[in-house]
Amino acid sequence: MSVHEQARRAKRAATVLATATRSTKDAALHAMAGALAAAAPDIIAANGADLEAGRAVGMSAALLDRLALSGARIDGMADGLRQVAGLPDPVGEVVRGGILPNGLELRQLRVPLGVIGIVYEARPNVTADAAGLCLKAGNAVLLRGSGSAARSNAAIVSALRGALDGVGLPADAVQLVDASSRDSVKELMRARGLVDVLIPRGGAALIQSVVEESTVPVIETGIGNCHVYVDASADLDSALAILLNAKTQRPSVCNAAESLLVHREVAASFLAKALPALRDAGVTVHGDPAVAAAGAEAGVAVEPATEEDYAAEYLSLDLSAAVVDSLDEAIAHIARYGSGHSEAIVTGSLANARDFTARVDAAAVLVNASTRFTDGEQFGFGAEIGISTQKLHARGPMGLPELTSTKYVVTGTGQVRA
Repeated sequence: MSVHEQARRAKRAATVLATATRSTKDAALHAMAGALAAAAPDIIAANGADLEAGRAVGMSAALLDRLALSGARIDGMADGLRQVAGLPDPVGEVVRGGILPNGLELRQLRVPLGVIGIVYEARPNVTADAAGLCLKAGNAVLLRGSGSAARSNAAIVSALRGALDGVGLPADAVQLVDASSRDSVKELMRARGLVDVLIPRGGAALIQSVVEESTVPVIETGIGNCHVYVDASADLDSALAILLNAKTQRPSVCNAAESLLVHREVAASFLAKALPALRDAGVTVHGDPAVAAAGAEAGVAVEPATEEDYAAEYLSLDLSAAVVDSLDEAIAHIARYGSGHSEAIVTGSLANARDFTARVDAAAVLVNASTRFTDGEQFGFGAEIGISTQKLHARGPMGLPELTSTKYVVTGTGQVRA
């Protein structure tokens, strides 16, 4: 079936979802969660075949981690769907409204976007998360995962579609787009009028290609070159705990820290602790001469940092590092190399915290906390569709409200404009 035919089917399904009650949608989400749990053996078997194929072609450890599913991860996907069922339904929410001087009643209401296309790499958990969030917000979804996860995604979508049938909603509200060739992505990007918005999730090349080539409106989710800046007034023990969490808790995700900046006043004492701790955690540090000198003092090897290192989203146990002379220099470094995702400062100075949060241009700015908190579930939104680094419509973790648009409903008693 062509992508455009799938989009037409999704359009028809979206008209049903747009008026579905919350109870119906929540029942569907619970049924989808149950279907995932029941299908776990089949999903894990399909995922095993994807992992075997990935290893055979030399897929990196970071990508294999993103691709891998386990019983626990499938349980997490199912729990995510149940959490979404428990969230308020955004459809019909009154954003603003009132009675105009001429007596007209004006209401701005949240409404579904319609048909959403998701283009993503590896990470089959996105398949369930995206389907659940789109459904709750009244949207049909076209899921175009990567070929590396084709078997896993097919098993997941089969379970989800069966659950929709079981509760009387159209199975075509969730469809998997063929991932065997790039032509399907091109068709999806050219389906203007059938697909209302595209959301790319993945590496920089994928995102750039969709943003530049699509005739369908795009919500841009960006890469995460995230920094942790240790200020002169920082509590160094707290700074070390934050850095290790931000870098090592799960290095293959976009909110992991990729770069460390340390104020020169505390560089010697902080790096004396941090470099051995990073080494013991398996992290390779790519540093400037000051960091390298601290490494030599501590007996820790430091790789020379290049411009590419400072701009890199490693998604691995690698970290760029530099010593800066001031808060201004740290902010300038972030402005030059950051990706607008998440930036953290560790400081004991309220003034410096306020300066940093005001001047750093990113979707999320964290004070004395790990960048790993930039996450829809951690923010209390439930599962997220992605983290947007653009500035229009949605920015940061995208939950249910970001998957809606609005319409104005104007009710009168016969008024005509003079």
